[in-house]
Amino acid sequence: MQSDLTILSTHSDHPLSITLSLVVPVFNEQEAIESFINKVHQVFSNQESITLELIFINDGSQDATLERLLEHQKLDPCIKIIDLSRNFGKESALTAGLEAATGDVIVPIDVDLQDPPELILEMLEQWRSGYEVVLARRVNRDSDTWAKRSSAEWFYGIYNKIADTKLPANVGDFRLMDKKVVAALKELPESRRFMKGLFAWVGFRTSYIDYVRLGRVAGTSKFNGWSLWNFALEGITSFSTDPLRIWTYLGVIVSLTSFLFAIFIMIRVLLHGVDIPGYASLMVAVTFLGGLQLIGIGVLGEYLGRTYLESKRRPIYLVRHIYERKQ
Repeated sequence: MQSDLTILSTHSDHPLSITLSLVVPVFNEQEAIESFINKVHQVFSNQESITLELIFINDGSQDATLERLLEHQKLDPCIKIIDLSRNFGKESALTAGLEAATGDVIVPIDVDLQDPPELILEMLEQWRSGYEVVLARRVNRDSDTWAKRSSAEWFYGIYNKIADTKLPANVGDFRLMDKKVVAALKELPESRRFMKGLFAWVGFRTSYIDYVRLGRVAGTSKFNGWSLWNFALEGITSFSTDPLRIWTYLGVIVSLTSFLFAIFIMIRVLLHGVDIPGYASLMVAVTFLGGLQLIGIGVLGEYLGRTYLESKRRPIYLVRHIYERKQ
């Protein structure tokens, strides 16, 4: 039986000279831009078969990020800058970059250099062997805080139990995608976007490369605990209706328990007479059931809110200006 690599290589017809698009969302990253651009050119300076396209999406930065990008663009015609009208969030900025990319292969990557650009050369080898998606998988999360590592493990565990489309663990946005994969992503119309879920949903032939994620070269993470919680909630409600189903089952269980308890009280009264009702137990029951009802309404409201926002059909992002130099 032939190995997968041998079978895949017979289907690979990629040209030797290719265009590589790096999609880089930035938000208040003025300190990291120079280091990132220098590192990218250091990695690809000797790769004559690769034409580089650097697409920066300025997601409403309030520091000198745009000014720094424009300074580098004067010396580097491969840089393209998409300046959004305000901060729309990373998922929207990433979508803007993917829609603007023209390369044969596209790689979303963060500007903080936690994801090493030199790994892209290994990804390209996998792509040339026939894979259409090459995922960069972290072998550890030592660069993250304990809280972030723990929450990530909980999220992936819960998500993959209730969602039909499974997420590969310890895989972020850093990946290589063939242009046909990006073309498929462009066909997905939703405006509330959970990109990791969309990447997984489109499928295609996929391989993995393990790597060690480094610390940030400059600046600080823009994700705090609250934004990570909202991000997880967005992911779960985007690709699973199980939370709604769970509350249906819970309602049945509570109702059945109440019915059985009512039968128990009726039998006890018939046998032993009427007890003096307890105020504490009554309050516990009322507050417990009231809390369940409010949580259930909240879960229902989350899905209803998503439907409401999707029905507006607003654009995912708005572009203030595109800065591009002709090579």
